[in-house]
This record gives sequence, C-alpha cells and structure tokens, in this order.
Amino acid sequence: MKYLEDIGSYFLMLRRTFSGFTKGDVLRELIFKEIDDLVMSSLGIVSFIGFFVGGVITLQTALNLTDPIIPKELVAFATRQSIILEFAPTFISIIMAGKVGSFITSSIGSMRVTEQIDALEVMGVNSLNYLVFPKVIALLTYPFLIAIAMFLGIFGGLIAGVYGGFVSLDEFIRGLQEDFIPFHLVYAFVKTYVFAFILATVPAWHGYYMKGGALEVGKASTKSFVWTSVLIILANYIITQLLLS
Repeated sequence: MKYLEDIGSYFLMLRRTFSGFTKGDVLRELIFKEIDDLVMSSLGIVSFIGFFVGGVITLQTALNLTDPIIPKELVAFATRQSIILEFAPTFISIIMAGKVGSFITSSIGSMRVTEQIDALEVMGVNSLNYLVFPKVIALLTYPFLIAIAMFLGIFGGLIAGVYGGFVSLDEFIRGLQEDFIPFHLVYAFVKTYVFAFILATVPAWHGYYMKGGALEVGKASTKSFVWTSVLIILANYIITQLLLS
C-alpha cells in the first residue's frame, strides 16, 4: 500500500512540476545554474572514468582473445560495442546517481528541513516548478556527457591496445568501423534521455517529501541513490527489449 502511495505522490510531483510556472527570467537563471552544478561539474569524473574504463575493456578483451585464428580487429569491435551499448549510457548513469542524485536530494532535503520550501509556498511560488523543473531541463544536456564518455572510452581503448602492443593502429581502426550500426547510437541516446529524467526526478522526490532533520537528509540521499540505480537498471532492460529485440 505504501508503494502505491509513493507512486501516487511521485506522479503528483511531476504534475505540479510542469504547471504553475515561475517567471521566465528567473527560470532561465536557475536552469543555467543547474547545468553548471549537475552537468559541467561532472565533466572531470566522467572523462576520467570513461578513458580508463575504455582502456580496461580493451585490455581484458585482448588478454582473453589469445587464439591466433581470431582477428585482432575483434578487440576494437568489442570495445566499441561495450562502450556505446552499455558502459557509457548505463554505467556512467549509475555513477551519476551517486554524484548528481545525492546532490539533488541533499540540497532539496536541506531546504525542506530549514523550511525554505514552506517559505516559497507562502510567497505564492510553486516550489516544485521552482526547484525541480530547472533540474529536468538542465539534464536534457546530459547526453553531452555520455557522448564525451563514449569518445574518451574508445580513445582510451585505442591507447591501451596500441601502446600495450596488443593490436596495431590500423587493426584497431578497422575494428571500430566493422559492422557499425548507426541505430546503436540512437538506442544509446534514447536510454540516456530516459536515465536523465530519472536522475532529475527520483532524487528530487526523495528530497522534497522527506521528513525529519539533518540525519534524515543523509538517509534520504542514500535511499535516493538506491532507487535511482534500480530504476535505471529496470529502464535499461525495458528499453533494450523494446529497441533491440
């Protein structure tokens, strides 16, 4: 029964988020601030993880393909498929659930604890539109991070494969071009937009409807990370079934 109430309050939050809009110039400033806080501040960690995980994928693939009959191009092919289809959109999003999701929950939860949200409502401001809508719009730029993760992942794989002596540069490039299906990029970015919506709204829901004091803010942040990760994995399965089956 509690889960049904939670789902109901989540959809009520979404309805209020996309109604009763705040003044345009105020929203504009909030959106640019959220882009900086949620997306641009994550550029460093996403780049670092993307580059080195791409290298690890290449090394693991090369070390397991020891049969001389198997062409070396398969190393780059496997790296490309792993990064585009799963690693960049899904793995990075789960990491962002910890970084961005916890930040959203704690910031909104702190406003709830200090009664700033109540003050917004008293002033006649739709607090959900003011707090959550800019985050949803800001995370529409989230695919920019995933595109960088894809590029750096493949580049990291190239560096690890070529300079590790597992594959030549020509073989790696041929492997990248082999059997490339452009729809896989469409699939990856469709997933990314769904994950971005989950990243913006689920942590916001946990922060907005939390009860208690400062200790409960930490508990809400942990809970939001768990549920955001679970929903990302479930959405990943459903979208894969719909688009690739």
